[in-house]
Amino acid sequence: MSNARGRVFPLWLLAGVAALAAGLVVALRGPTSLPLRVGSPVPELRLPNLAGEEISLADLRGRVVFVNFWGTWCAPCRTEAPSLERLYQKLRDERFEILAVSVDGPGGSKEVEAFREEFGISFPILLDPHKRAYDAFRVTGVPETFMIGSNGRLVERLIGPRDWDHPRYESAARRLTAAADG
Repeated sequence: MSNARGRVFPLWLLAGVAALAAGLVVALRGPTSLPLRVGSPVPELRLPNLAGEEISLADLRGRVVFVNFWGTWCAPCRTEAPSLERLYQKLRDERFEILAVSVDGPGGSKEVEAFREEFGISFPILLDPHKRAYDAFRVTGVPETFMIGSNGRLVERLIGPRDWDHPRYESAARRLTAAADG
C-alpha cells in the first residue's frame, strides 16, 4: 500500500497500528466492558422494591443471595419464575435470599406487580428501570443470575434461564449457607 508521496507502507505495519488502536479503544472503555469475575466483590446494589422501599445488597451481607435480572416481557424469565419461587420457599429460612431485579422501563411497575401476582412471587422484586444495577453488574441479557456468597463475592454467574428445581441449585445454595455458618 502506498501513500500520496508514493511511499510504500508494509501491511504488517498497518495491521499493527490497527491492532494498537483497537487495544486502546478497549482500554479506554475500562473494566466495565469485562464481566465480573468469580471471587470478586460484587457492585453495591441499592434499588426500590414495589412498595418504594430501598433494598441494599450490603444489608444482606452474611446471607447467600441470588440476584436475578429479568423482565416481564422476557419469555424465558416467565418460564423460570415458578421454579425460582419454589427454590426460595425451600431455602428462605436458611440465610438465603433472592433479589429479582426487573429491568422493565420507567412506568413498568404495574406490569411487574401483575407478574408478581401471576406467579405468586414472594421474594423481593426490585426495580431498575434505568438499568443502573444491570450496567454495574455487567449483565449481558435476561435472565441472568449472580450467585453471591455471604462475604459479598461472586460465586457463579448463570446466563440464561434455569430450571431452579434441579438439585444442583439447592445443593449449591445449601453449601454456601453452610460455609457462612462455619
